[in-house]
Formats: sequence, C-alpha cells, structure tokens
Amino acid sequence: MINIKNRLELFWDETMIDVSKTTAKPKVHEFIKRECVIKHDEPWEGDGCDYHNILTDNGLYRMYYLGWNMINPDETEHTTHGIKVCYMESNDGINWIKPKLGLRDFCGSKENNIILDETDNSFDNFHVMIDENPACQADEKYKGIGSSAGALWCWVSHDGINFKKGWMLTNKGYFDTLNVILWDEATQKYMGYIRGFHDNGDGSSWGTRDIRYMESVDFKNWSDPQLLDFGDADDYALYTNCVSQYYRANHVLVGFPSRYVERREWTDTLDKLPGYQKRLSRFKISPRYGLTVTDLVFMTSRDGFKWKRYDEALAKPGPEEPYNWVYGDCYPSVGMIETPGSYPGTDNELSMYMFTHHWMGIPAHMYRYTIRIDGFVSYHATYKPQILTTKPFIFDGDELIINFSTSAIGYLYIKIKDEDGNEINSYEIFGDKIDRQIGFIDGSPSQFKGKPVVMEIKMSDADIYSFKFE
Repeated sequence: MINIKNRLELFWDETMIDVSKTTAKPKVHEFIKRECVIKHDEPWEGDGCDYHNILTDNGLYRMYYLGWNMINPDETEHTTHGIKVCYMESNDGINWIKPKLGLRDFCGSKENNIILDETDNSFDNFHVMIDENPACQADEKYKGIGSSAGALWCWVSHDGINFKKGWMLTNKGYFDTLNVILWDEATQKYMGYIRGFHDNGDGSSWGTRDIRYMESVDFKNWSDPQLLDFGDADDYALYTNCVSQYYRANHVLVGFPSRYVERREWTDTLDKLPGYQKRLSRFKISPRYGLTVTDLVFMTSRDGFKWKRYDEALAKPGPEEPYNWVYGDCYPSVGMIETPGSYPGTDNELSMYMFTHHWMGIPAHMYRYTIRIDGFVSYHATYKPQILTTKPFIFDGDELIINFSTSAIGYLYIKIKDEDGNEINSYEIFGDKIDRQIGFIDGSPSQFKGKPVVMEIKMSDADIYSFKFE
C-alpha cells in the first residue's frame, strides 16, 4: 500500500499507475526556447563555457560554470588548458550578473568573476552543492566536486565563493563530464552520479558513455560506482547526467542526460548541416568532433539507482541555424528555477538554461528555456476517451488538486473509490491549470482520508501531470 500523505505525486513513471487498467499513454513534452540571458563574452570565457549548475541559496540563485575556448586559435587542437571556474548570480532567474570578485588574476587584473583557475587545479568540470547534512561542518557547507589527476575530488567553502581543495572521493571512474552529488535527507546519505564507460558490443573504440551511482554516509568513504539500472531500455551513450531532487517533491529524482550520438562516417547530410567548415576542421582534429551530435532526454527515479528513462527527446538541437547541430547541443544546467509565466496572468513555469556556439570560436550565449511546472512527462489521452487508473493508495487531506490541461472539447472525469465500493465522482473538468481544486458531485475526498482508495481518471484530448491532496 502506497501512503502518499499530502505530498505531490508525479505521473512520470508507473509508481502510482495500474498499467493493466490504464489506456492513456505517457507523453514527453519539450522545452520552449526563450531569450538569451547571458553572453559569455569576457576575455576569460569563450565558446566552451559549459556545465552550468545552479544553487538556490536563501532567495539567491548562484550559478557556477567553466570559462574557456574549445579549440586553439589556428583550429588545430582541442584544448582544455587554462579552464577557469566562474560564478554569476541572479535574484529572479532572468537577469544575471557576473560580480567582480577579486579572487584570481587574469592578464594582470582581478576584476573578474573567476573563483578557481589553473593555479588551483586543471579543471574539466565543477559542480557545487549545499551540504544539508546536520553533521556537516560550517566551513564545509558548500562543496565543489570536480576531477583532478584521474580522480574525483571535493573542494570546500564556508560561503560558496572561496573554495579550498579537500580530499579525494574516488578514483573508480572517468569523471570527464559534470559529476553530481546530493544529500538525501530521507536516507541520510550522499548520492553521487559520475561518468563511466562500458562496452555494449557496438564496436565503438571509445566504448559507451554511461552514468554510474555511488553513495556515502560521510562524504569520504564511497561505495564502488554501479551502472544505473534502466531496466530493459536500449543501451546508448549518455554524456552529462544533471541529476537533482525535484524541488516540489524531494522523494523524486530527476535527471537530464545529454544523449551522445556519433555517426560512423561523414555523409552527405553532414555536408548540409550548419557550420560545414567548422565541422570539417573539428573532424580533422578528431573525427568524432565532427561526426557527433547531441540532444537531451529525461529520466526519473524513486530510489536513485533504478531509473525510468524516456527515449523521446526532451530537447532537440532545433531548427538549423549557423551554430547548432553540434557535439555540445542541449547540455542543460543542473537545477531549475520557478519563474513567472511567459504571458500575463498565466501560471508560473520552470526555467532551465542551455548554451550555444560550442566549438565556434565566438562567445557562448546562454539561453533560458521553459517548461510547464511538473511538465516533463504527462499521461495523455487522444480525442478518443482513455483511462488512467491508479494503484491503491492512502492519502491525508480534504481536497484534491491536479495539474492538467485539455482542449476546448477535451475533458477529465475523476472517480475516487474505496475497497467497500463507496465512491465519489467529479464534475466535468476542462481548462489548463497547474493547481485546479476538483469539485465532486456526491461527496468529498475527506471522507476517504486514511483509507485505501483507487482513483480512476477518464480523459479525452487531455493531459494530467501530477496530483496531491491537501
């Protein structure tokens, strides 16, 4: 029996769904590209500005990222020399500033937003977390995670700006992407998501890029990394992982891995994609730099190890323009920000961030992307009516709140019934709202509090994303 109490439940996996009695189908929804919110045009930044990750810290949004150029000026070498860890912040997720921190020298000046540079470490990635473990020391509240000399290390800070190198976490992995660690209050342990490789038998000389899980109770002693369990899903290369707890339901984890797609050979299509000359230059440095394109998929988990992954893209490289369809498209920020709706009077939405101009020798631009709150995946019904039936569950609350949308002709009807055959039925529901309180014709959800119930939802041309009782 699932006891959801009054927590938000998402229709992103089958945890709450009786699949044998459900005819509605899951549907992946795509991000919408909005405005450019930052240009990485400082002399210490460049086209390689990537691995953006966000902390929400007492109303301030802190963003960390790398500053560098992907290729040397004569376009003969992919370089990772001189990568810097940079910092910017925002009060609203839309307007970002790069504060002059005075911490590291660049060309004779400390008037910049660099917090770490090559004098500290040879950086390939850097992720920052706030350690919510009650046992965490105050001067280690902020922890940075990055690779160093073939291992994963941490840096510690009392303020999220001034970091010092700490200790090695593990050397069992590859780590050349953004590695993420979070504290899980429910299990009282740290959960880490790192980069690995394995051979899936496809003949690739590099192997298949993968995501691995490790855990610790003290941030110092870690389990051996294990390949994530995707069930019987196809085995293909995943680059970043961007795992976090969903901010509205921290018992649910979300991940946004970039999918790495390396074509076997140069073909006519590559001649016709954007940036032909740049692509050819990269191909001559290393064929995969020219042959590879990337997009973004969505995955979710309840335990951190077993994941439901959707293969339909959450974000695509998009309509062809001069600088896209490259290796590096669709690398999202870790973390999301709730921002006002894009149109006056509409519900808030989620903002995430992705950059452009990878490999292009011009400053990277970071764009804001939006999606409906809880809106990564819905259960969807076509015009022909379909049913969603839940597994039995117990709740604590008086009213049912749902996140849903319909067409003008579309609808939902919701029935709640207990083991004894008692039931209540909703009025017809139509509209588009993230928090609609549902009215019932013949009773109230409160009469079923603490009792096992099943919820049946009849839908036509409609989507349902989440629900809760309150």
